[in-house]
Amino acid sequence: MNDFVLPETRYALSGDVNIAYQTMGTGSVDIIMVPGFVSHVEFTHEVPGYTAFLRRLSTFARVITFDKRGQGLSDRITGAPSLEQRMDDVRAVMDEVGSQRAVVVGFSEGSAMSALFTATYPERVAQLVLFGGYASAPFLLDGVEERIARVVKAWGTGETMKTVSPSQMASPDAVSQFAKLERLSASPGAVRAISMLNAQIDIRPILPAVQVPTLVLHRRTDARVPIEAGRDLAARIPNARFIEYPDGDHAFWSGNAEPLLGDIEEFVTGHRENSSAELDRILATVLFTDIVGSTRNAAAMGDQAWRRSLDSHDQLAKQLIEKHRGILVKNTGDGILATFDGPGRAVRCALAFSAAARQIGLALRAGLHTGEIELRGRDIGGIAVHAAARVMAQSQTSEVLVSRVVTDLVAGAGLKFADRGSHELKGLPGRWDLFAASV
Repeated sequence: MNDFVLPETRYALSGDVNIAYQTMGTGSVDIIMVPGFVSHVEFTHEVPGYTAFLRRLSTFARVITFDKRGQGLSDRITGAPSLEQRMDDVRAVMDEVGSQRAVVVGFSEGSAMSALFTATYPERVAQLVLFGGYASAPFLLDGVEERIARVVKAWGTGETMKTVSPSQMASPDAVSQFAKLERLSASPGAVRAISMLNAQIDIRPILPAVQVPTLVLHRRTDARVPIEAGRDLAARIPNARFIEYPDGDHAFWSGNAEPLLGDIEEFVTGHRENSSAELDRILATVLFTDIVGSTRNAAAMGDQAWRRSLDSHDQLAKQLIEKHRGILVKNTGDGILATFDGPGRAVRCALAFSAAARQIGLALRAGLHTGEIELRGRDIGGIAVHAAARVMAQSQTSEVLVSRVVTDLVAGAGLKFADRGSHELKGLPGRWDLFAASV
C-alpha cells in the first residue's frame, strides 16, 4: 500500500468562470458530489472523516468533487450564483472529466440544485442521491435578517460547526480547523449573499419532474436541516426511496458514516460488498507507544503530579494523531494505540509525539508496523497489531522503531532510517528487520 496521495485540483471553464474540481478513484461509475453551504476542495481533506468518506465511495466509483463558483478555489464572483449557474458548473465539470452520465449526490443546499439539474438534464443523470437536503426552507425564513447577521459576524470562528457537526465541537483542534475552512471557503460578504439566496430556495414545483431513481437520506438529529424537510423532499419526488438514520450530524462525513455509505453503495451498485465483511479487515499502519519508566516516575512524582503529567501526555497524543489524520484507538494507561491510512504520516506522528513528550519530561518508545487489521467496533485486532506491539517492545528510550515493510512503503518520503538488526519477535514467525526512524 502506498502512502495515500490527495487528488490534484484541476479547473473546468464554465462560461468565463473557472471551477475547481478533483477526482478520486477509477470505478466504472461516476459520482459527482454537489457541495452544500460552503466548500474548499483541498482544505476539506483536513477535516476529520471527509477524505475517508470519499475514499470509501472511490472503492466502487470515480468520485468528482468541486467548488461552486464564488467559493473555495473556484473564481470569485459578485453576489451569489443562481441555481441555473450552478447547474452550468456541474455540466462543465462533467464535460471536462469526460463524464457523460453520473450519479449526482447533493448535500444540504446542494440537494435543490441537484434535483433541478436532474429534472433538466435527465440524460446526464443515472441516479440521484440527496442527503440532508430540502425542497424549500421555511425553517430558514424566521428572523432571517437577524440570523444571517449573526452568521456573518461570527464567520471564520467555526460557529457554524454547532449545526453542521456538533459532535466534533468538543475538540478545540476540530473547531479551529472548521474556522479555517469557513475563512478559506468564502468571504463574509459572499456568505451573506449565499444565505439570503438559500432562504428563498423553493423547488417544490419541479420535483414531480424528477424521473430518475432517487434516494433521499437524512439524520433524525440533524441540527441544521430538520428531518421534516427531508421527509417532505422525498415525498415530492416520484418513487423516491427515503432512509432516515436515528442519530448523527448534518455533515455527511461526521460520526458513523458507514450506514450512509453502505446505503449509497447498495443503491448505486446493487450490493454492499465493501461495507460488510470486506471492510472488517483493512490495511493500516499501527502505532504503539509507551512511557519509559512510568512506574518509577509515578512513585517519584506522587499520584497528583503523575496524573497531571499523564493528562498532558494524552492531550498531546490526541492533538498530534488528529493532525496527522490518524485514529486514536485507545489509551493503554501509559501509552496509546493508533492507526493511520498512510505509513508516512504515521512515522511523522510518532516522531513528533516523541519530541513533544520530551518537552514535558516524558520519554517514549514507539513501534510501527503496516499490515491488515480487523475492525472490532471501536477496537482493532489481528497480526499487524501484535507485530506493532512487539516492535515497540524492542525500541529504546526516545526511539521510533519500525518494521521493514514500513521503510519500503515510505521510500522517497524524506524520512531516514537506521538499521537496528534482525530480531525474533515473541509469538511471531521468522526474524524481523527493524529500523529506527528520524527526519
